[in-house]
Amino acid sequence: MTGETFSPTYKKDNIRLLRRYLRLTQKEFINQFLVDEDGKASMSIATLSNLEAKGGSRINEVILAVSESLAVDSMIFSMRPEEFAEKIDMLLPSRADTEHIRKNGMKKGNINQLLYRLTMYFAEQIFEKKLKKGDKIESDRVLAAKLNVGRSAIREALKVLDVLGMIDIRPGQGTYISSNEANFFVIPLSWSLFLNGSQIDSIITVRNLLEVKAAELAAGCKKQECLSNLYSISHKIQQAYMSQNYKDFLEADLEFHVCIAECSENQVIYSMIQTIRNLMKHVSGTGMVDSEQLKEIYEEHQKIYGLILAQDGNGAAEAMREHLQKSLKRYNYR
Repeated sequence: MTGETFSPTYKKDNIRLLRRYLRLTQKEFINQFLVDEDGKASMSIATLSNLEAKGGSRINEVILAVSESLAVDSMIFSMRPEEFAEKIDMLLPSRADTEHIRKNGMKKGNINQLLYRLTMYFAEQIFEKKLKKGDKIESDRVLAAKLNVGRSAIREALKVLDVLGMIDIRPGQGTYISSNEANFFVIPLSWSLFLNGSQIDSIITVRNLLEVKAAELAAGCKKQECLSNLYSISHKIQQAYMSQNYKDFLEADLEFHVCIAECSENQVIYSMIQTIRNLMKHVSGTGMVDSEQLKEIYEEHQKIYGLILAQDGNGAAEAMREHLQKSLKRYNYR
């Protein structure tokens, strides 16, 4: 990207565009994004109005607060205003989310947003080599001060991260980064999908990209255990198809895709596909209506499986792409 595409001078214009897109007055915008834990405004209407008109150093404060609250990359506010306005629907949360913002607002102490802020904070510390696996993290008092939230909110969020396996809370000793450092980059991605489960179209797009790549990589799998598991699942699919057992077929279908991801030998792809597949199972129901669809899926699976065994990465990727495209029509996701 060139300097003309991204520039700090565009920030004030894009903040104004965002506020108008959300149909918020300056007062409503402040009450929604620029308040402390006690609900007290951190900026006056006059200051916000001046920032929207002329810019200034505090515009970064506004952008940081908005970015954290909406869980978006702050860089988008440096885009050319024309491009920002044109792509605002894609850059910001789903329509349902923005309607919720317009009607109800978002509390800064919201646990989901705090989880996002904490994971991003720790991830940045790891990237900058200020933290590594097994290191003790700052106290809840220090974290609360840095993130401008209450200590009780921080403690609750840390408990969730502990359950997710991202940190290790040791009573009487402190809190430590998980010994499995990769958790900080896999789990937040998976977790965010559940927090944004209404964005089905976006999730399907991500799933399709990952599954096509997984099929390509699986063709080069050298782990006999993974390949044996794929064989067992393929046999299970065949048995379910022959007996026209829809329930067993659908369960094996889920296992088939997750197993291919495991055969990719890429832990991030495996974790993401496993999460997405489980999520889609909850939001889509069975999606199956007749024996003809059963036959189509069975044949498509057989083709994918055969190409993986033949170690044809490009062929397996293309077969998976075709299968997923046909599935969109069968399951009526779009």
